[in-house]
Formats: sequence, C-alpha cells, structure tokens
Amino acid sequence: MKKEKKRNWKKYIVGLWALFLLGIAGVALLFILIAKGNLGFMPTFEELENPPNILASEIFSEDGKILDKYFIHENRTFVNYENLPQHLIDALIATEDVRFYRHSGIDLRGLVRVFKGVITGDSRSGGGSTLSQQLAKMLFPREDLSGPVDLALRKFKEWVIAVKIERSYTKEEIVLMYLNKYDFLNLAVGIKSAAQVYFSIPTDSLQLHQSAMLVGMAQNSSLYNPVRRPELVLHRRNVVLNQMAKYGYISKAKRDSVKQLPLDLMFQKVDYKSGPAPYLREYLRLSLTARKPDKKNYASWQMQTFSEDSVEWETNALYGWCNKNTKPDGQNYDLYTDGLRIFTTIDARMQRYAVESVEYHLKNNLQPEFDGGMRYLNNPPFANNMTAGEVEDLLNREIRRSERYRVLNNQGKSFSEIKENFRQPVDMSIFSWKGEIDTIMSPLDSIKWYMRHFRSSFMAMETHSGKVKAYVGGPNYKYFMYDMVKGGKRQVGSTVKPFLYTLAMQNGLTPCTKVPYVSQQFQMWDGTIWEPKDAQYDAENEGKLVTLKWGLAQSRNKISAWVMKQFNPQAMAAVMQRMGVYSPIDPVPSMFLGTSEITLYEMVGAFNTYTNQGVYVKPYFVTRIEDRYGNVIATFQPERHEAFDEQTAYLMVNLMQGVIDGGTGIRLRNRDGYGKFTMPIAGKTGTTQNHSDGWFVGTTPRLTAGVWTGADLRSIHFRTISSGQGANMALPIWGYFYKKVLADPTLGYTENMSFKRPDNFNINLDCDEEGPQNRPSDFEDFF
Repeated sequence: MKKEKKRNWKKYIVGLWALFLLGIAGVALLFILIAKGNLGFMPTFEELENPPNILASEIFSEDGKILDKYFIHENRTFVNYENLPQHLIDALIATEDVRFYRHSGIDLRGLVRVFKGVITGDSRSGGGSTLSQQLAKMLFPREDLSGPVDLALRKFKEWVIAVKIERSYTKEEIVLMYLNKYDFLNLAVGIKSAAQVYFSIPTDSLQLHQSAMLVGMAQNSSLYNPVRRPELVLHRRNVVLNQMAKYGYISKAKRDSVKQLPLDLMFQKVDYKSGPAPYLREYLRLSLTARKPDKKNYASWQMQTFSEDSVEWETNALYGWCNKNTKPDGQNYDLYTDGLRIFTTIDARMQRYAVESVEYHLKNNLQPEFDGGMRYLNNPPFANNMTAGEVEDLLNREIRRSERYRVLNNQGKSFSEIKENFRQPVDMSIFSWKGEIDTIMSPLDSIKWYMRHFRSSFMAMETHSGKVKAYVGGPNYKYFMYDMVKGGKRQVGSTVKPFLYTLAMQNGLTPCTKVPYVSQQFQMWDGTIWEPKDAQYDAENEGKLVTLKWGLAQSRNKISAWVMKQFNPQAMAAVMQRMGVYSPIDPVPSMFLGTSEITLYEMVGAFNTYTNQGVYVKPYFVTRIEDRYGNVIATFQPERHEAFDEQTAYLMVNLMQGVIDGGTGIRLRNRDGYGKFTMPIAGKTGTTQNHSDGWFVGTTPRLTAGVWTGADLRSIHFRTISSGQGANMALPIWGYFYKKVLADPTLGYTENMSFKRPDNFNINLDCDEEGPQNRPSDFEDFF
C-alpha cells in the first residue's frame, strides 16, 4: 500500500514537472512563433532598423526661423539627442521607466509589481510597460482586437518587439525615438512640435516645469490636455516633479520651488491659415507639388494659365519639384511625409514689417476713409455709376461662387429659393480690423461686408541676388485667401510708363530732353482718332517744351503719347517681355495707360532691372532643399539675362528719381510717418480708371519693393482721385515698411547709399528746369 502511494506521489511529481516544462516549452514556442511572424505581423530587422516615420516638411526663413510645416496627419519633425534638455530625459525616466537603464526591454521586477497589485487590488502599483514596450506600441500600433486572447497575444508581440528594439538601438536612441514619436495632441507629434505648440520655443529651451508638463502628458495626452484641463495637467506635472525628487534627479527644495510655477502655456494652434507668410507658404506648396500641365485639365478660359504653367514646368526647377525628383528607392518625394527642409529667401524680420505695414495702412487709414464715404453711395459699397441691375448681377455671381450655394444647389433648391436662404440672418463670425466679431447677419450681407474691405499686396526683393525678402498676398489669409502677389492680375495704370520711357533712353534721348507739351492723336485700327488726355488741363505749360523727366514725374499722358509716337507699341511690349513681364500685353497705342493686367510679382521684378544695371533677375523664393537627414538634395539659382545696357538703366533710375523728388511720389520726401527719407529712391505710382487700383513700385540701391491696393471688385472704389490714387492707396505702405527696415540695425540697411553710376558715363543729368512746370502735381494721371 505504501509502495503504491509512493508510486502515485512520484507520478504527481513527474506530472507537475512535465506540465511545468511543457508550459515553459509552450511559452518558448509561442515566443518563437511570434518572433518568426507565424502568429501575425512581426517587423523584420530592416523594418526595425528603419521604422515607419511620417515627418512633416519644414519651411525656414533665411535668418533661421521656422515659417511653417507641411503635413497631412502628423505634425512631426525630428530633434537630435543633443537638443534634448537633460531634465526632460530625467523626467521621462523617473516617471515612465525608472529601471530603463537596467533592463533589456522587459522589466521582470515591474511585471511582478503589477501582478502583485492585481492580486492585492493596489492601484498604486503602476504599469509594467517599459519605454521600449511603449515605443514598440507606437511604432507598430495595435490592430483591431476581438477579445482577451488577441489582447494577450498582442502584449506578447510587444515584448518581443521591445527586446528586438533594445538589441537594435542604444538607450539614448530609444529615448530619442520615443520623444520624437509620441503624439502630444493638438497636432503636436514629437517633442519638437510639442515645445513649439505649447510653449512657442525650441526643444532645447524647455525649462524644468515645462518638460515635466510634457512628460506628464505622456501617460494619456487626451486626458491631460493643457488647453482643456489646465488644473488636471498642473496636478499631473507636479506628480512628475515628485517622481524626479523621489529618485534623486532633483532635490526636494527644487521640487517644491518649481511646483509653485504656473504652466506658462503660450499655446500656438496649428493652423495653415495663420503664422508668418501664409500666402507664400501656400504658393510654395502648390508649386512644389504641381504636376506636369495637361491641357485637358484646363477650361477654355484658362489657356493663358496653361501656357504660363507649361513654361514654369520647363524652366523653373522648383515648379513640380516633388514630381520631377525621386528618392533613392525610386519613389517621388512626398511633401507631407518625407520630412523635407525647405530653405526660403524670406527674412522673418522683413516679412513681419511688411505684414505690419499693410495692416496698419488698411486698418488706420484706407478702410476708415472708405467707410466714412459710404453714406454718399446709392447702393453701398458699389460706386454710384453702377445700375441696380449690374449690382444684382454681381451679387448673384458671388452667391454662385459660395460653398453655401453649392450645398443648397446639390439639395435641388432653385436659385430663387437659394437667394431667399441667403437673405435669412444666421449666427456667424466675421472679420474686422478690431478682431473677429460674433454677430447675426444674412449671408448676402456678409458678402457685401467682405466686398467693402480693401486688400493690399506687397513684395520686396534683394536688388542684385533676386531673393524675395517679404511676401504679403493680402490683408488676412484666413478671410482673404486669394494671393495678389503672384496669383491675381490687375491693371497697372501709370506704373507701366517707365517701360515706354526705356525705349526713349535706349534710342539716344535723356531725362533732360525737352519735348512739346501738346496733344497727340492716334489713328486706331477701326479708323477712329484717339487723343489721350491728362487728368487736369495745364494751361501754364500747354504748348511749352518740358523735359521727359518732368513728364514722367508728373505722369503726364501727353508726354507719354509723344514718346509712343516716336516708337511703336510692339517695341514697348518687347521691352516689357525682356524685363520679365509674362502676362499678355496688347500692343496698342493706349498700352502706356496701363490697361494690361499684370501681377505685382512681375512688376517688382521688372523695376528691379533698372537698379540692377539693366540685368533682369527673376525673383525667387527657395535657395535649397534638404532631406530629413540634412543632406542637400536641391539648390536653386534665379534666371538672369541682360534686358538692356547699363547706361539705359542708369538714365531710367534718374528719370524715376524725379517721380520721388518732385512728382507724384514726393510724399516719401515730405510726409511724417512714412516719408522724409533722404536716401535715393526711384519709383513710379500708378492709378487705374475710376481709381480702382493703386500702385507703387519703388527701388533703392539694395532693395526693390512694390505695393498694389484695391477692392476685390473694380466697381468698389473711392469716390475721388485724391483718395484713390496710388500715392494715397499704395505708396504709404512702402514708406511704413522702409521706416521699419531702416530702424532695425540687425538688417544692415541705411540711408547712406547711392545708385551705381556706369563707368565712363558723361551724360548731363542736371536739367535746367525753371518755371511752373517744376512744381509737384497734387494728383497723378490715370486712364
């Protein structure tokens, strides 16, 4: 009996050992199958060495500021380990994995602690996931899990991946990957984005209390959202500080001191409509991702656009760059995921000054002036020469362009029903120069509200290099998204006249050449006679000889007509094309009145040719592109060619200096606030018919800048030319900008400069002008 009991006991012992060994073998087999990928996805060695990383592309200003990022799903950019503050690393280890440097991916002591906590019900035991396991979960996210078996199996997979990660990377690399990968919410993926979004600083500038807050978010960023739950986040931050003190990373005195600090949030919402240079950023995005133009993708009325895009594709390396270039794996670059670093020519300081100047003039001068005169309009904001039917047609067109119309039209509503809907007041937020206004307004009235607001665009470029230093496409990108630097074309008015005078200077005339101030007549193609007029009849100078310099300074049409008579419209058009104007130009006698529609980009580039000794340099925006590793993969240089000789350029500069010194641009010499400059300036104002558009392009020895100002529709304009001329609508913005540039010593611009005089230049430019023809005009000409 005893022997039988002994044999049974041995059977139990053997059975238990068999079960134990079988269990170990089963677990070992399970891990082997998991590691080999037999039980579902398991990353290969190559995938672990090169984990999937979606990186936003960054745009930099020339002075090293981040302008913005391009991304679709994840606003992530990498930071190097040396840029991580030590207290950030310490906070992460103390809070998330205090034994990080003593385990190889799985912390057995931590697992025992968790198991004990489950048995005893102690919720303070914490989690058992190491940093490596958490990283494994982020790099290879969990699939949809159907039950506890799948969950357990996934946990085992994470253990295997964590061990593989530990074998593939150093501890420092694991910390770096974790911080670069973690999603801190609010479109802040990775520590670099988080520091920028929550504190508006680079990663290496994070203070202890800021690092503690971000590490605290790592437990559950949806719960610990500092924008929505600041008190909860403050408590969590202090928990992190307690952990750091507990494990000796900081002293208790330091902990107690830092716990008294507030969160110090400087939250910057990630929004492509805000931030510096939004118009330029959008232009670059569209350019970099452009595809080869295909005529079938353009409507019949877009053939000019198709032509311009086709030329850009063939001649501009930046245009369509992502689709023209491939990565080492043969795939095209993706602007939104490949972590490109795009270095622009923009100077962040000058960009800010340009934005401030545009906003100041529109907010404080032009818009109040226009609003004050609307009481004289029959159907504001439209001019009184508009009939009720014309106004109705314009409004109907704007209704059809709206998103509200598209939705209602898709619902099968008739236009009369849609229009009635547009008359019903609704809650909305609208733009104002005093900030957004929450109000109740009908959609139709909101259309009129935005129509009444004047817009302005500005571009400045470095004279000799061609680098664009400032780019403002409109007054506020969120509400006025259309880019009026490179996208919009408007009639240029008298700003076109220097191109005509260039012909005269090329053919032996000089600024001091005297011509008769008399009416000129042109026979048109249909046999009619056209006689251009000046805005004011000048009885004192009628019939007298006046200099070309005076004629351009006062923007007199009779003098321009005389010059046109000596040459021809085709010759003027050729001059404009050599100076970089690519918009269609009608070669007709009236072209010197500025009836052609041209972009501000073209006008600034063309005027810059005069200061650049007759060499046209195409304004450009990007100097180089780097990949995510910092390797330069593209460099860019502007197109250059000689448009005319150096002597012609210098004569034209002298002519346009007369515009500033005694003509329509004299405000830059005698006005407070945006004038009283002593530096040499050459420029030209411009005003179009009904003073709908105001222009000014001015150039100095080192910088050329231009301004356009007007309403969205040409039927909305000032009632008088004194308010609507280019000298009042556009020129002050140029002056405000230059005041700010000269006041910033870090930029290095001073008034102590001069235009380069050609060698062996011996033409007399000291015109002996006496009498009434020298006095500045109060108004510039328009057509």
